[in-house]
Amino acid sequence: MEMIKATKEHAEPIFVLVQDTIQTVYPFYYPMEVTDFFRGLHSRESIAADIERGCVSALWDDGRLIGTGTMIEDHITRVYVSPSFRGKGFGSVIMDHLEDTVHDAVCLDASLPAVCFYEHRGYRTESHAQLRLSCGTVLVYDIMKKQLHTMPTPK
Repeated sequence: MEMIKATKEHAEPIFVLVQDTIQTVYPFYYPMEVTDFFRGLHSRESIAADIERGCVSALWDDGRLIGTGTMIEDHITRVYVSPSFRGKGFGSVIMDHLEDTVHDAVCLDASLPAVCFYEHRGYRTESHAQLRLSCGTVLVYDIMKKQLHTMPTPK
């Protein structure tokens, strides 16, 4: 198993993995309008732009793309594991890698399918947010934060 920084050659496999995961998992939690919103949010262009900025990591095993995660400053986003590999600890491998790049605290926006996973990793909900989509549907998500390293108290 190898976690690597994604290159432009990885853009299409990462896009396919993200889209497949959204299409497979999200309909159990959200109406189709929200699923479609997430599919548009994680477009080829947005993934390629984040790869170009050096923000995307990819988890590979035996030549297969297992999952991906993006770190922009202290914000984790776009953490997805292929549906055929879910529940096997690969999400934790990705998160460990992303968290290792931050020194203080990290935040993320958690979709309904991911909130419990992040809570088990020590993230706490800072607030709930809503986004009204153009179709009128309201997307609700959690803004979560985790303190990674405590700073010593000054004397």
